[in-house]
Amino acid sequence: MSNTPRLRVPFLSPGQAQKEFFHNEALQTLDILVAAAVEEPPRNSPPSAPAVGTCYIVGSAPTGVWAGTAQNIVAFTSGGWRFTPPFEGLTAYVRSTATSAAYRAGAWEIGVLRGTNVVIGGQQVVGGRAGAIASASGGTTVDAQARSVIDQILGAMRQHGLIET
Repeated sequence: MSNTPRLRVPFLSPGQAQKEFFHNEALQTLDILVAAAVEEPPRNSPPSAPAVGTCYIVGSAPTGVWAGTAQNIVAFTSGGWRFTPPFEGLTAYVRSTATSAAYRAGAWEIGVLRGTNVVIGGQQVVGGRAGAIASASGGTTVDAQARSVIDQILGAMRQHGLIET
């Protein structure tokens, strides 16, 4: 194997000539992928005047010098564009939207957070989706205002996916 399996960082081999070239290649790859940050959500064409060090996610229908590199993370370096194919679980911070991007099941998910619950200050504030709750009805004393407010609360919880519909 001449590269690491996930990041594809090149290995040095005993007796290898120009080891500094391979070492610098490895550093470039690490610079792009470790704590990755891209400028914006996926785009299909390269920016007209990128700054050295900026990174992007290539969209699904790339054009120009990006053609044939769909879904790659691309970085502009002093030597031009450097393309790195994504792998399952790769994440990047999207600067323009302050969201995250994650490569899952062969596609980038932008702004989607996955987990089983949200805990703030040691207190669980959101957990898995609960079962459906019926709207207020029946009873011996009907309070129209209370029922209206309860229905609004239940509607908001359903809209946010906290309870089933």
